[in-house]
Amino acid sequence: MAQPKRKTSKQRSRIRRGGKRYTAPQLAKDPTDGSTFRPHRVNPANGMYRGRQIIEVDQF
Repeated sequence: MAQPKRKTSKQRSRIRRGGKRYTAPQLAKDPTDGSTFRPHRVNPANGMYRGRQIIEVDQF
């Protein structure tokens, strides 16, 4: 297998990893009540997932 000619410096690898750090999370909008939640997960506000009631949520 090929080997790198030089060791990758700490600064170089930290610069490369630093670009991934500040991404905002993707959010989906619930069509029933308009709340936002992470996609492909149960909505914590109302307990719905893909149009079905998955968990019971106490409304205050």
